Amino acid sequence: MNTILVKAEEKDAILKAGEILRRGGLTAFPTETVYGLGANALDEKAAAKIYAAKGRPSDNPLIVHIARFEDLEAIAAEIPESARLLAKRFWPGPLTMIFRKTEKVPYGTTGGLDTVAVRMPSHPVALALIEAGGGYIAAPSANTSGKPSPTTAAHVAADMDGRIDLILDGGPSGIGLESTIVDVSGPVPVILRPGYINQAMLEEVVGEVQIDQALIRDDSTVRPKAPGMKYKHYAPKADLKIVEGPQEAVVREINRLIGEKTLQGEKVGVIATEETKELYQEGLVKSIGRRMDEESIGRHLYSVLREFDESEVSQIYSEAFETPKMGQAIMNRLVKAAGHQIIKV
Repeated sequence: MNTILVKAEEKDAILKAGEILRRGGLTAFPTETVYGLGANALDEKAAAKIYAAKGRPSDNPLIVHIARFEDLEAIAAEIPESARLLAKRFWPGPLTMIFRKTEKVPYGTTGGLDTVAVRMPSHPVALALIEAGGGYIAAPSANTSGKPSPTTAAHVAADMDGRIDLILDGGPSGIGLESTIVDVSGPVPVILRPGYINQAMLEEVVGEVQIDQALIRDDSTVRPKAPGMKYKHYAPKADLKIVEGPQEAVVREINRLIGEKTLQGEKVGVIATEETKELYQEGLVKSIGRRMDEESIGRHLYSVLREFDESEVSQIYSEAFETPKMGQAIMNRLVKAAGHQIIKV
């Protein structure tokens, strides 16, 4: 397959991408979170192409993207008041909600579940493409399953060239981490995946919001109700370990580990911040941003992991990032990328 790369601002680019979706093809496109790999969500054969292109397990559900709130009524069997309140505050934006599905949504899109994950992105290119493509676009991140999510069209091309029909280049993603996922199909909303919109922000709108226990344990027996819950995700090629503890102790331990690996002839990478990058004596050190600017950490996480892939390091050590607003989301992605390998000091 010949994958076409087009700039979103080019004349008729979005119409062309939308036509590909309408006829059952695959188009990668920008959102405010990461780049998505889109297909017609109501076409089971089209959804199957997403799983094939990504090498994605078939029980890992896809998120349906819509451009108008009223379109939710056709695919959600019930829209609770909590969902209406959250949509009023956070849609369009980086929030996905899970509803009981209608028959309109095929099981091939929902990973065999009776629920459907839905989001309304805020990126203008994404919204225009959803309208051009028929109104319901299933779209996980546009990367090979398990690898770091793409935040630029170049990242998408590195994974998807020759596997999909078209890549719509709309520039770099603004947030850089996938949307928050909240299950509103039960009596109390439950966070299944943390993101830019955190628990405190949600509770300001609807009161009590719980956190799913699968977020804080590695349980491979749980059937995933939302993307990112079960399988190893976001992982670089190198072995990644997180070092957690007081900053001085973390720096000291990472320097010790770098020394050990270097003596063994290994090429080592370090994920640090602007505040700590000069404290590492050896290794390939990359700053992920400033701790005082946690949004920069979220925005750069996946691109830094991909840069290490290009550098062919065999081992990466990362500082932990317990920041106030996005810390849970950042650490959720890092822990999954590291396969739950955490060194506490």
